[in-house]
Amino acid sequence: MFCEKALELVRELHRAPEGQLPAFNEDGLRQVLEEMKALYEQNQSDVYDRLLRIRALRWEYGSVLPNALRFHLSAEEMEWFNCYKKSLATYMRSLGGDEGLDITQDMKPPKSLYIEVRCLKDYGEFEVDDGTSVLLKKNSQHFLPRWKCEQLIRQGILEHVLS
Repeated sequence: MFCEKALELVRELHRAPEGQLPAFNEDGLRQVLEEMKALYEQNQSDVYDRLLRIRALRWEYGSVLPNALRFHLSAEEMEWFNCYKKSLATYMRSLGGDEGLDITQDMKPPKSLYIEVRCLKDYGEFEVDDGTSVLLKKNSQHFLPRWKCEQLIRQGILEHVLS
């Protein structure tokens, strides 16, 4: 079990009479350091795996994470997520001319540019490319540009209505 050797070294020290030190246990200390190194490497692997999952959340949910997910992130992970989304936004602005190019849209090639969607939650006003606004109310259906809807579909606000 982890830390048993370290506890043994501490107990050795506490058993020694006041004012005396037990003999230096080089082998025990080496074993403790090797265990610490193994734990550190495992921890680094776990942290890296979490960061990969957090990165995938940016692609799945967009630049704003739902509260249910945000609740499970540490402050440092939220800071990493914010830095990642800023870096991604900077990169996307550098692509495709003045407007930039949102590479998080159309994760799969679209079959059509417009889709029919049903609103699952009250969302409010939603602006379309031509400047018109659409009121997204629960159970309302709309025919909208696919690229404008994909983030809302991923967030569970809209659902694609398949004919």
